[in-house]
Amino acid sequence: MNDRSRILAAVGATVLLFVAVQIGALALVEPFDQSGRQAVENPQDPTNSIFYVGIMLVATALMLAAFRYDLEGLIRLLLVGVSVTISWYVFAELVPALVEPIAPAGVADALAVLASLAVGAALLWYPEWYVIDGAGIVMGAGAAALFGISFGLLPALLLLSVLAVYDAISVYGTEHMLDLAEGVMDLKIPVVLVVPTTLSYSYLAAGSAEDALEDESAADGGQPVAEPEDAGGDEAATVDDDGTATTDEAAGDDVLERDAFFIGLGDAVIPTVLVASAASFLEAGAIAVPGLALNLAALGASLGTIAGLLVLMYMVIEGRAHAGLPLLNGGAIGGYLLGALASGVSIATAVGF
Repeated sequence: MNDRSRILAAVGATVLLFVAVQIGALALVEPFDQSGRQAVENPQDPTNSIFYVGIMLVATALMLAAFRYDLEGLIRLLLVGVSVTISWYVFAELVPALVEPIAPAGVADALAVLASLAVGAALLWYPEWYVIDGAGIVMGAGAAALFGISFGLLPALLLLSVLAVYDAISVYGTEHMLDLAEGVMDLKIPVVLVVPTTLSYSYLAAGSAEDALEDESAADGGQPVAEPEDAGGDEAATVDDDGTATTDEAAGDDVLERDAFFIGLGDAVIPTVLVASAASFLEAGAIAVPGLALNLAALGASLGTIAGLLVLMYMVIEGRAHAGLPLLNGGAIGGYLLGALASGVSIATAVGF
């Protein structure tokens, strides 16, 4: 397989990861709703979005402070704990549906707990790329479904819009996400999705972000990922502020030789919140798919996200630095509105008025 074929296969695998998160979220919308998993009392309150963004800003500041004072181990344990918790939410719904016909409810609950603990154990002791991606799909689907049923249409649209602007500012303006991106890359936890371009790639064996960065010019503000197998120390691939892989001008010629792409898990989760919200709060245009809550608006948001992702990956391959959420969230919002209109819903209803 030549270099271009490997890169195209990696792009396809990235799309499949996003689709897996979206399908998982749509499968969890109704079970979470029936189990009362809504995180807020009034999902139609637009201030919920502002509150969430505030929490995210505080969490970002705390993580940056932790990295500055060498508390990476504490951050890793906390994030693994979050992974176990969200995984339990997911398995608590899925495992009983699979085993209760042949086993008592208590056994199903115990299996759900064991499965979530197994996710945490794997992340702590063997965080290889496929472990990271598997846990990322479970976490991403669970988080997107939880937020989707907790954010009505207007709050979800506000959330995506504000975070798209924030992402652009953090990448092109303040650049304060640089240190955070470098720190979380070294933690080897499902904050990023890892897409190898070579069968021999090992995330465990890959050098730290700091090691890869030491010979790279900081002109483009990128964050390092694994270097190409035959590249010298002065030609490192990079990943942008929100975890999306990119390269600087010096490394642009080697983009086809890199060993892996990295993209932030949040890039998959945030637009999928709108997919899940549309499926949960918009009744028009229902599409009958067994096991999934789906309608035209949710499908449009899903397809719009994938369209934005393809543009994003094209920019990655071209070696241009960029923010991810403006494209991904913009595609999700545009696709959602088109799907809502196609189902006969007015714009006012589609935006939650």
